[in-house]
Amino acid sequence: MTKILLLSDSHSFIDSRVLEYAKQADQVWHAGDIGNMDVTDQIAKLKPLKAVYGNIDDHICRATYPLDLHFMVEKVKIFITHIGGYPNRYTARVKKILEETKPDLYICGHSHILKVIYDDKMNTLHMNPGAVGNHGIHQVRTMLRFEINNDKIENLEVVELGRRG
Repeated sequence: MTKILLLSDSHSFIDSRVLEYAKQADQVWHAGDIGNMDVTDQIAKLKPLKAVYGNIDDHICRATYPLDLHFMVEKVKIFITHIGGYPNRYTARVKKILEETKPDLYICGHSHILKVIYDDKMNTLHMNPGAVGNHGIHQVRTMLRFEINNDKIENLEVVELGRRG
């Protein structure tokens, strides 16, 4: 079993609450708009980190993290990117990738809107953790926690960190 903390859209903000949740995870995944490398540096000191860059990220983030990540955890095939849409509203680029790679779990950020939707057409679970930072359209800072157990995604939990400030 692998415990995952999933976050996105930190926009250069990280606090002790996020880091406390990171300590409880086996891995932390960041779905882009990191903002400042200090965010990912702090997380990476605590736990293994997988991250992609987002549209607000500078040349340093873009040189450090890829646009897309494809990897396996246990028997779950994962695809992470920052901008990609959600079931029935994918970007053309992401729709093509989903059709070609057929991930079990597709993750993106960007919208600042937390969504977890199963796509029957693509046979994939879509997750967007909302936004963990203080900048953007969201009112409440959110993340997701879940476990990967062999080929199953289990114990999904929405973490609300309160109103952005």
